[in-house]
Amino acid sequence: MNQRIFLEKKIPNGPRLILVPRKNVPSLTVLVAVPVGSRYESDNLRGVSHFIEHLLFKGTKKRPDTLALTRELDCLGAEYNAYTAKDRTAYHIKTIKKNQEKALDILSDMFFDSLCRKEDFLKEKDVIIEEIKMYKENPLFYIDDVFEQTLYGSHSLGKMISGEIGDIKKLSLKKLLEFKNNFYQPDKIVIVLAGNIQPNSEELIKKYFFPRKKITRKEKGFISFTKKRPCFKMKKVVKEVDQVQIALGGISYPYNDERNYPLSLLAVILGGYMSSRLFLKVRVEKGLAYFVRMDINIYEDTGSFAVWAGVDKAKVKEAVKVILEEFFRVKKELITKEEIQRAKTFYEGRTKIQMENSDFLASFFAREAMFSKKILTPLEKIEKIKKVTPEQIQEVAKELFRPDNLALSLIGPFKGKVFKNIF
Repeated sequence: MNQRIFLEKKIPNGPRLILVPRKNVPSLTVLVAVPVGSRYESDNLRGVSHFIEHLLFKGTKKRPDTLALTRELDCLGAEYNAYTAKDRTAYHIKTIKKNQEKALDILSDMFFDSLCRKEDFLKEKDVIIEEIKMYKENPLFYIDDVFEQTLYGSHSLGKMISGEIGDIKKLSLKKLLEFKNNFYQPDKIVIVLAGNIQPNSEELIKKYFFPRKKITRKEKGFISFTKKRPCFKMKKVVKEVDQVQIALGGISYPYNDERNYPLSLLAVILGGYMSSRLFLKVRVEKGLAYFVRMDINIYEDTGSFAVWAGVDKAKVKEAVKVILEEFFRVKKELITKEEIQRAKTFYEGRTKIQMENSDFLASFFAREAMFSKKILTPLEKIEKIKKVTPEQIQEVAKELFRPDNLALSLIGPFKGKVFKNIF
């Protein structure tokens, strides 16, 4: 794949189109996204973005119910799904080249002609409430939400994407439709076609996604996150479980910050693979956890990093101590050339393997189109990773691994204080 082999088009008053042709893969992914998610929601609309995603699978004018919609997709042998994040919502269909027009027809139908019936809305309330319960009952899932609550507090980034049960119960269909009509407009949409795409793709997009009526909206953006006075934060959720879930990390950098490249490599070195420092220390040497990993999560205006692990209640303090020791070790000692080269090779190999999948490419370019100042390809990001130095990694560690920038989240059967002094 050539580094710049994608084509970007902007249809007047219509969607932004990204074409990523790959003739050597059999699949094609059509992804339609809008740059709106839970961080755009006010307090009386928590969970609305996620609710819309559910409701769009309940039937359209041409496909009047869920069965009609999903049966047509199943007959194509397609993989299809949707997801809501804090900053975007996306719908995708993975199929083969000859089904491209049908995939666009279905997604257009869902976007613009969903029925959004009262009876479906009321039934789906119960479904979403059960989904919220499922996440909260599973500490392995819920720890991510608890960690962002710890980091971002009352800001919308600290709220659950699904909303809380009380939010869903009081949400009205009228408010949901107002929100949908505000953001699900042709000129807000990003469409990515990745894989073995048809030569007439642009014409098909115009056919199915060209504006049908004058765009009117009362659009509101999100409230940017502004970090308050630095201080260590801790949040625990008391739950009777045999294994305690830990998330330890802090605030990092926004989407377009170049420091995300050394931070990404640092995450690989500390907790990105089975030979990473934390895996060897926490699991192999100390036997404290079955899994331990580190990753980063970035938004348009902020970001975060964290280490996650599941440990026995009696070993929580030791596990946290070991993680902190590795944090502070990077601040004191430069990463060796051999270690940074292994991480770079891992990053390159993993990315190139993912590039074989049309759904990865579609999701990657959609996010770049929505949040990057300049769209970069996966290969261009690899080149930036290759230029990262041990000194840059240490500089990032010194900036981020400060006690007043760290936050600790725990889910487990706690009584009283967990730590007298964490540092």
